[in-house]
Amino acid sequence: MIDQVKIFVQSGNGGDGAIAFRREKFVPHGGPSGGDGGDGGDIIFRVNPKMNTLAPFGNKIHFRAKPGDRGGSARKYGRDGKDVVIDVPRGTVVRRAEDSHILADLVRPGESVIVAKGGSGGRGNSRFASAANQAPRIADKGEPGVEMWVVLELRLIADIGIVGVPNAGKSTLLSVISNARPKIADYPFTTLEPNLGVVSLDMNDLVVADIPGLVEGAHMGIGLGHSFLRHVTRTRMLVHLLNGASEDPVADYNQINAELSLYDERLAQKPQIVVVNKIDIPEVQERWSEIEAALKSRGVENPMAISAISRENVQKLVGRMFEEYSKLPESASMTAEEMPLYELPEEDEVVFKIEKLGEGEYRVSGDRIVRAAVRTYWDYEEAVNRFQRMLDTIGVTEALRKAGVEEGDSVYIGENELEWSD
Repeated sequence: MIDQVKIFVQSGNGGDGAIAFRREKFVPHGGPSGGDGGDGGDIIFRVNPKMNTLAPFGNKIHFRAKPGDRGGSARKYGRDGKDVVIDVPRGTVVRRAEDSHILADLVRPGESVIVAKGGSGGRGNSRFASAANQAPRIADKGEPGVEMWVVLELRLIADIGIVGVPNAGKSTLLSVISNARPKIADYPFTTLEPNLGVVSLDMNDLVVADIPGLVEGAHMGIGLGHSFLRHVTRTRMLVHLLNGASEDPVADYNQINAELSLYDERLAQKPQIVVVNKIDIPEVQERWSEIEAALKSRGVENPMAISAISRENVQKLVGRMFEEYSKLPESASMTAEEMPLYELPEEDEVVFKIEKLGEGEYRVSGDRIVRAAVRTYWDYEEAVNRFQRMLDTIGVTEALRKAGVEEGDSVYIGENELEWSD
């Protein structure tokens, strides 16, 4: 099962606003009629309940939404760009690859979230008309879309997870209590991916996950530890299966709990049913009372002994799983939240920085200033003057003068190189 992939997403750019004027018979000096540009398409992630793996992303990893159309004359609005909807399985976590920040956590069938918002369309010149300026030659360019690499991480959604060291018999147990048919063999690491099974009792069902064997250092990724441990986070309860034939089952119990806690301390707090497997082996039967006493001394309530092979006490375990699960409090709803990516803060104060690059060269940085520069029509003097007034208002002009800018110097704002002039 593929449970982690990295893909590239890019929302659509907003369409440019138009600069146009009415041209009609007997109306030689018509007013401004430039329409707004359309909004760029969004990148949307949606839960598809028919998917259970991230395998489809092995063939396609680039997703780009359509840009908005440019505004037209006669106040015609540009068409919005088409959204791109990306289907993912339940339990998918979407992270920004750059810093691992969680953008969405999708768990419900049909649930969707906008991960990259399309750029807004620019305003046409009809929006800038006023009593003082009845024929404005000014409009906004469309806002750029958002592009980034994201990591999709699948975490299985199961009611109960079966954990334990390699070769404890987890897959065998899942196969006899559910409809799952995992690969089974008598050597460690038979299971290299989680398996899901549905366990039924008295018209009730539980989804149970067989989590591959954990080894010492799993919390640091040793033995594919991270790949396995992430699936435990979704479960509400654990069946901790011990290998009764192990040299020291109690030490195995301590090791697994330590790995759970080191990965995420909340995992160690999940309710556990501790079960010793392979009680059909005579040596294990002889040691059972000793193992039971050692577990109880560590605070384990009612440890059980079973044999997944001979099915001894397996039905009792199933009954206890349903009983203990029914006692759990209602789980908090896991809602996916839309994360405002690269949204500029609505603050009165605009943060910017002036940097001297060399003799006669300066760079102005700051999110709102760079965005305003991107949306400016530099071919129109009126639009350039408007941008200059904005720099004056927010203090950039004064800051550049204090930094020593002179006539003819180059000032870089975003990808634009401007020549300074008073």
